[in-house]
Amino acid sequence: MTSTIVSLISILVFCITISKGRKTLNTTHELSTSSLITNINGICKTMVETQGYTCEEHKVTTEDGYILSLQRISARQSDKKADKPPVLIQHGIFCDARIWLFNSPEESLGFILADNGVDVWLVNGRGTKYSTMHTSLTPDDMAYWDWSWDELANYDLPASVQYVYNHTGKKIHYASHSQGTLMAFVNLSQGKLLNMLRSAALLSPIAYMNPNPSKEISLVVGLFLTNEVYWSSLYQFIPNVDVITKFVNEICNTLNLDLTNLLTLFTGPNCCLNSSRMDVYLDHVPQPTSTKNLIHFSQMTRTGKITKYDYVHQAQNLLHYGHRTPPTYDLTKIPTEFPLFLGVGGQDMLSDVQDVNLLLNDLKDHDSNKLVVSLNDNYAHLDFIAAINAKQLIYDPMIAFFNAH
Repeated sequence: MTSTIVSLISILVFCITISKGRKTLNTTHELSTSSLITNINGICKTMVETQGYTCEEHKVTTEDGYILSLQRISARQSDKKADKPPVLIQHGIFCDARIWLFNSPEESLGFILADNGVDVWLVNGRGTKYSTMHTSLTPDDMAYWDWSWDELANYDLPASVQYVYNHTGKKIHYASHSQGTLMAFVNLSQGKLLNMLRSAALLSPIAYMNPNPSKEISLVVGLFLTNEVYWSSLYQFIPNVDVITKFVNEICNTLNLDLTNLLTLFTGPNCCLNSSRMDVYLDHVPQPTSTKNLIHFSQMTRTGKITKYDYVHQAQNLLHYGHRTPPTYDLTKIPTEFPLFLGVGGQDMLSDVQDVNLLLNDLKDHDSNKLVVSLNDNYAHLDFIAAINAKQLIYDPMIAFFNAH
C-alpha cells in the first residue's frame, strides 16, 4: 500500500456517499447466543439462499471478547457435497463478507468456490454490520473501538481459523483481500496458524507502505497524525456524518478533487467493474472501522515499516510492549515452505508494484514451487473482488493453486 493508504479509501467512500446523499449505517445488528444460529436478516437469508445455495450462520468469540459472524456456504446442487478442504475468506477494510457475493454467482468468489465443491466460510470482522456484539462492550463504548489491524490479525483471524478447523477437522486454505492479507502476514511471520492452514491466497497484498507518499497522501497522513488526539477521541470512523463530512470536504476542497474521478484516483483505474452494480456496492459500504486503525496505517506510511501501533509516548509503548518503540513484524520469517499465492494488479494504487517488490524481496528465499505471483497488468484494487472477469483471470488460477496444495 504505497502511493495511496487505507485512509484514502475512507475519503473515497465518504465523498461518494455524501455526493449520493446516503446516511450512515446502522451497526446494531444482534446475534443469538448459540454458535450455529438462525438469522432471518443475516447474509445467508438475504444474499445466499436467495441464489439457491445452502448456507449456515455461525459465530465465534475472540480472545478479547468480540463476537464475529461467519457464513458457511455449500453448492446449489443438492447432490454435490463439499469434497475439498475448507476455504476461509477474509474481507478488507470498510467491507464485510458480502463483498464476496455482490456479483452474480458466476462472478462472485464465494459462489464460485462453492460450485467447485469447496466448503466455503466467510468471516465478518469486528465492528462491521454482522459482528457488532461483544461479551461486555457495545459499539457505543469507546473501549469497543480500541483496536487496529494488529488486533484483527492477532485475535480475529486466529479465532476464525480455529473455529473452522475445529468444526471441519480439516486444514484450511485462506483467501483474503487488502487488509486481510496483512492479517495473514502478521500471523505467518510469527509462525502462527501453520498447523491449521494449508495455504494462503492474498489478493492486493498489503505489507509495506511508501514513506514518501504523494501530496494527497501527505495531506491525509498529516491530518491524522497531527490531530491524533482529536481523531482518537472519535474512536469510531464514522462516528457521525457531520464530523466526517467536515473532514472530507476539507480534503476534497484542498485537493480540488473531481468526485466522479475519485475511484480511479485512490484505487487505480479499475478496468472491469460492472457499473450497473455500483449502487448495490454503495448500499452496503462503507462498513465502520476504528479511527485507531486509520491512525495505525498512517503511522506505517510515515515509517515505511510493519510495526505494532505506536502510542508515541515512550511510557505508553513500554506499558504495552516492554519497549520504547513498537515491535516490528519481520516478513522474512514467513516459513519458506508455506504455499503463497499473490494476486497483484499493475494499476493498483493501494498495493502498488513498488511495494509488492519490497514484499517479494522479503520472500526471495521462498521455495520456488510454493510461491505463485499472478500479475494482471490491467487490474486495480477493486478488480480483485468485483471485476466481471475475475473468475477467469484470478479465481480459476487461485482454485488451481488450492488444488495443488
